[in-house]
Amino acid sequence: MIPNDLSLAANWLPLVFYVLLGLSLLIYVILDGYDLGVGILLKQVRIEEKDLMIASIGPFWDANETWLVLAVGILLVAFPVAHGLILGWLYLPTVLLLIGLILRGVAFDFRVKAHAAAQPLWNDVFWAGSLLAALSQGYMLGLTILGFAEGWAAHLFALMIGVCLAAGYSLLGATWLIMKTEGALQLKAVKWARHSLSLTALGVLAVSIATPFLSQRVLEKWFTLPWLVLLLPIPIITLILFLVIARSLARLPSRLANENQYGIWVPFAASVGIFILAFYGLAYSIFPFLIIEKMTLWEAASSEAALRVILYGVVIVLPAIIGYTIFAYRIFWGKVTTLRYD
Repeated sequence: MIPNDLSLAANWLPLVFYVLLGLSLLIYVILDGYDLGVGILLKQVRIEEKDLMIASIGPFWDANETWLVLAVGILLVAFPVAHGLILGWLYLPTVLLLIGLILRGVAFDFRVKAHAAAQPLWNDVFWAGSLLAALSQGYMLGLTILGFAEGWAAHLFALMIGVCLAAGYSLLGATWLIMKTEGALQLKAVKWARHSLSLTALGVLAVSIATPFLSQRVLEKWFTLPWLVLLLPIPIITLILFLVIARSLARLPSRLANENQYGIWVPFAASVGIFILAFYGLAYSIFPFLIIEKMTLWEAASSEAALRVILYGVVIVLPAIIGYTIFAYRIFWGKVTTLRYD
């Protein structure tokens, strides 16, 4: 699928940015996914527990969104043609996503300064912004998988993926809270994770079924030899990870009742593994297209000279983002404590 009529640099530079785009999206989905999940779950607890939940993501949530900015920036400067077409097709859900993220940012800051009577309002705004952002991302994913197909069936499928992605984020958020909290809230997080698990599995299954059967090319990539045998570990390991989460969540309540924190990281780690495998399977199916069956990464790429200049910027910016992300998680790791504003 790699063009033969291009120079070596013109071949590999778009591929480098394609990989960087994919990695940025994956890191964003995992990191911002759990804090969106915490926001979605915020509606179900009393005010003291809301403060603890907010404190668990406080040092991280804003930095997590940097990866989305990086991904959109790469799409804009490295693949400008695809950027225009994709955002044109996804104009409405993109606007809703931005509204959701803005609501989250405003609510996070305003709830700190609000009087006690007004604080529930800003908690609800944070919840609504988190849910709207998650549903919008899932809807965009659903339409992208379908190649931006028209019709009610396509939009219903995209809506279903939106709900399932919100459930997946809730799973990440709940398992994050299992690691970061203690006591009654930690037990509630176990319950939330159980409820989110089945919808997350439905979403993974729906994407796995839809992607190959919407394209003969993708179908052949998955179900012809030797690829069928080589790729078989992906769904098998994914299924095993779902079973590991279910088993761990079943055991945790009795363990936590005895103040035994052993294995509290397992559900979150397994959930991250599921997202990574699902993302890898989707990326394998889509490659080398940016718009499925319509535009390859080489057709969408900027000129070789432009990509060289952009690469210099990435070499400077990317290590900085990785560095402060690792630093923040290292400094603020451990159990969350009571949120204070004085």
